[in-house]
Amino acid sequence: MNKGDYDTKLAEVQRQLMLVQTTYSSVGARGVVVLEGWDAAGKGGLIRRMAWSMDPRTLRVYPISAPDAHETHEHWLQRFWRRLPRHGEIAVFDRSWYGRVLVERVEGYATDDAWKRAYREIKEFEQQLLLEDFRLVKLFLDISPETQLERFKRRFERPEKRWKLTAEDVRNRAKWAEYETAYADMLAKTQQARARWHKIDANDKRTARLTSTKKILKGLSRGMELRYPDPAPEAVAFLTDFSHNGGQH
Repeated sequence: MNKGDYDTKLAEVQRQLMLVQTTYSSVGARGVVVLEGWDAAGKGGLIRRMAWSMDPRTLRVYPISAPDAHETHEHWLQRFWRRLPRHGEIAVFDRSWYGRVLVERVEGYATDDAWKRAYREIKEFEQQLLLEDFRLVKLFLDISPETQLERFKRRFERPEKRWKLTAEDVRNRAKWAEYETAYADMLAKTQQARARWHKIDANDKRTARLTSTKKILKGLSRGMELRYPDPAPEAVAFLTDFSHNGGQH
């Protein structure tokens, strides 16, 4: 996709996301976007394209890493309950509760019993969100090992992006096969009718961003009438009177 077509199509989706957010604020809806995928698959870039067009007052972005000292003493899902959006808000999780069946499984941070049990716990957690009328969108950004290596190289070559290349990235790449199995199990075992996974081919960034934002737009607007709210009657009366008096008040 050439840059001109990409910019035009992305701008239209971004405008629609603004309308979704405005509708959420006016009717008190709640949305959750879950982003999982390989290191350097483009989760951060996708979030930036969303955030550029949305009001930061009702958009929450949570980059999820290892639990802190306090969280390790709680139920493993509790830190995610705390981050769920309030009425009128949308929350984006850059990695999520799926870490239990991914990094915690592969790196041995969770016992076999714990991560195997987590598939059921995750499905029940998401069902509770759906029953409370949250709209839930789950994307898995998939790239090849060759694409990942090329992006690691580009990060290293640009000083302003070197911070994004971490020891964890290198460690995870060394266990590509184990993570590939974990991702496949995650997709197969946590697929649900209203909480299905969208697997995105993210080897081309522009196509992936456009496809992903369209999926997010569709999922967040499911069952909603998207419209800008009517102005307050007091504002209408004031401006009508102002106009009738020739701009004098």
